[in-house]
Amino acid sequence: MFSSQIQLIFVYMKKYSLALVLILAMLACEEKKDAKKSPENSKSGPLSVEAIVIQPTTVSSAIEVAGNVLPFELTEIRPEISGRIIGLNFKEGATVAKDALLVKLFDGDLQAQLKKLNVQLQIAEKTEERQRELLKISGISQQDFDLSLLQLNNIKADIELTMVNIGKTEIRAPYSGRMGLRNVSLGAYITPANVVTTLSQVDKKKISFSIPEKYSNDIRPGMTVAFGIEGKEGEFKATIIASETVIEAETRNLKILATVNDEKNNLVPGSFAKVGLALGTNSAAVMVPSQCIIPNARTKQLLLYRNGIPEFVNVTTGLRNADNVQITSGLQPGDTVITTGLLFIRKDSKLKLSKVN
Repeated sequence: MFSSQIQLIFVYMKKYSLALVLILAMLACEEKKDAKKSPENSKSGPLSVEAIVIQPTTVSSAIEVAGNVLPFELTEIRPEISGRIIGLNFKEGATVAKDALLVKLFDGDLQAQLKKLNVQLQIAEKTEERQRELLKISGISQQDFDLSLLQLNNIKADIELTMVNIGKTEIRAPYSGRMGLRNVSLGAYITPANVVTTLSQVDKKKISFSIPEKYSNDIRPGMTVAFGIEGKEGEFKATIIASETVIEAETRNLKILATVNDEKNNLVPGSFAKVGLALGTNSAAVMVPSQCIIPNARTKQLLLYRNGIPEFVNVTTGLRNADNVQITSGLQPGDTVITTGLLFIRKDSKLKLSKVN
C-alpha cells in the first residue's frame, strides 16, 4: 500500500515537471520574439522642436540706477572768532543774497580801539609832515625822519588789523541761497565750534549715483541723464560734470556726479531719484529669448540646430530686457537657435523643426 502511493507521487511529479518545462519553453520563445521586435519598436521618431533664425537688431543700451539729490553747495555757517551775538539778521528758510549780513557779534572794544588808532594816526601824520619839511632844510637827521615814518606806517597797519577783526564779527552769506534752521539765539556767546545755521544753493542741484564698472568707459562729462522723483510728475534732465577717479572696491561701482538747474526749487535735497542713463545704440546686436540660455556652473550655453542634430555652444551675454538677452560672443547672424524642448535634448538626439521664426 505504501509503495503504491510513492509510485503514484512520482507519476504526478513527472507529469507536472513536463508541464513546467513546456511553460518555460513557451515563455522563452515569447522573450525571443519580443527581443526581435524591441529594436524596431525602440526606434522612435526625431524630437520636434521650435527655433529662431538669428537676425541683427537695433538695441539701445540703457540702465536705470538709484540716485540721490544733493544741494549744489551746502555750507555750515560758523563764526571766525568768539563773541556775543548782538544781531540775527535772517529768517529760517528764507532766501538771502550774496554778502547779506546774517549774524553780528559784539565789537565795541574793537571800535574803541579803532578810534584810538585813528587819533594816533592823525598825530603821526602831522609829525611826519613837519619832519619832512625840517629834513629839506637839514633841520633833523635822516634817521629821525625814518623813525617817524616807521611809526606812521605801524599805526596804519594796526588800523588795518583792527578793521579785519571787526569784519570777523560780521558773518555774511558766501553766496545766494536758502537759510536752514538756526541753532543759536540772540545774546548767546558762540565760538568757532558752534554752527549758527546752514546755507544751501537752491537754483542748482546735484545728482549723485553709481554705475557698474563695466559701463565706466561709456561715461563722459557733458552727457545728459534723465531722472524722476517719487511724488513729482514729469522727467528732469541733468548733465554729468565728473566721475570718481577710482572704482569702489566693495561694490565695484563708479560714482558719478551730475548737475541740474532748479530755478523753481522743485527738488528737495536728500530726495531719492531714479536715474536713466542712455549709453548709445547698437544696430548690429544679436538678441535671443531669455529662456534659450542654459546656465552652467561657469559658462552659459545655447543649443543650435545643425542639419537635424543639436550643437551646444558657449556664449557671453550682455544687456537684458524683459524678454531677450544680448549675445556678445559665440553666436552669429544666420544661426538657428532652438527655443523649445531644451530639457529633453541630448548630444545624440535627432531633431526636426516644427516651427521656425
